[in-house]
Amino acid sequence: MSLFASFEGWMKTVQVHVEDALEALLPPAAAQPARLHAAMRYTVLGGGKRVRPLLVFAAGGLFGAETAVLARAAAAVEMIHAYSLVHDDMPCMDDDALRRGQPTVHVAYDEATALLVGDALQAQAFAVLAEDPDTPPARLVAMLRVLATAAGSAGMCGGQAIDLASVGISLTLDQLERMHQLKTGALLAAAVMLGALAGRDVSAAEREALAAYSNAIGLAFQVVDDVLDATADSATLGKTAGKDAAANKPTYVSILGLEQSQLLAEKLRRAAHDALAPFGDKAQRLRDLADLIVQRKA
Repeated sequence: MSLFASFEGWMKTVQVHVEDALEALLPPAAAQPARLHAAMRYTVLGGGKRVRPLLVFAAGGLFGAETAVLARAAAAVEMIHAYSLVHDDMPCMDDDALRRGQPTVHVAYDEATALLVGDALQAQAFAVLAEDPDTPPARLVAMLRVLATAAGSAGMCGGQAIDLASVGISLTLDQLERMHQLKTGALLAAAVMLGALAGRDVSAAEREALAAYSNAIGLAFQVVDDVLDATADSATLGKTAGKDAAANKPTYVSILGLEQSQLLAEKLRRAAHDALAPFGDKAQRLRDLADLIVQRKA
């Protein structure tokens, strides 16, 4: 996947690789328990922007990783992301009926199936990553640790817990930032680091630069989500718009206002570009993805 290809062409190529990997690495729909496996595939296949897999491939290209290794790592991180969405949509969490323009899993199937889909996808992600035959064992263990930390209470689940506890509470900007560093940013950062480690060992200076980039895009992703939630409609987003405001959840728009939130997203985009300076032109795909995250309309 040459850097000289257009960004759109590169994205489409990566998305095909990822879709093929997910198709192969998810349990077959006909295998027992068939209803659970069908629901897992319903959740994961054929939808979404695949931002996290794109980050895996962009970082992997920077560090010389092989496509097969990247496809497996990208599939694993996407399974974790998909499981988080299934649980997030359930009545005990955000209680949403629409995701990616189609009924959420607990609506299309039932709540018990949705719970099990999330549990099974989380386990499947680690099985998929652990079965990589091409990565040296020490580096593979490091990759497993990165994904586990990002998914757990020190990452995504911790951020979700803070989010649920924050309904109706006034948060400071620093508190809101911390929540989203965990809830959204941790898995985005894990995708970047998984891609890098899929290629080779990463130096302390390289880790620092990638962490600065990841922190910027992680916050930018949530800022833009809040802006879109306040300005777009459900048909555009593929999910229910305005739910956070209706649930009295703190958002960047509720704290900063719409215009300042948009300015913050642009500031974070520039910070992401600046963090990649040590890598030169080889990091162009990561820069392109920072632009995509900030400039997206859905």
